[in-house]
Amino acid sequence: MSASGSSDDGINDPLPRMSREEAEEWTAHWAESMARSGEAELDLETVRSNFLDCVGDNDEVADDGRFTHSYSVQARIEPERDAEAIRAIRDALEQNGLRIQGYRSDPSVSPANLVDAWHPEDHQSVTAEDHEEGRLLFIIRTPCLLPPGVEQQQFG
Repeated sequence: MSASGSSDDGINDPLPRMSREEAEEWTAHWAESMARSGEAELDLETVRSNFLDCVGDNDEVADDGRFTHSYSVQARIEPERDAEAIRAIRDALEQNGLRIQGYRSDPSVSPANLVDAWHPEDHQSVTAEDHEEGRLLFIIRTPCLLPPGVEQQQFG
């Protein structure tokens, strides 16, 4: 994953290493943590887990197996607690070192309650929002990850 700036800035920086199984456990952990913080119950029948190839800033795609992982799941909650739950999740994310990228509690828009956050060291992003009555939606995305035991392809 390359950094912002000139086309060569960070393009060959070492990527974090993680297997697909570890990535899925990591993202599921974040969903469970958000559910606990918001006092919501995960509906595991709604899990969506997707692995995608990493695409660089210049549309480069490596052949070394690097990937990103996106995980989403819904959680059941009392409908009147949506705003309170999203606030509690926002506060817990901040306490865990994530930077809040966006937050709202505004019934005139959809979703009315939403928090987006990003971790400055681990680079995962998380979203929690109300989804439909009595449901929240949690989305977790990993940064570009390199499987263990492979040599990272270099770009020039």
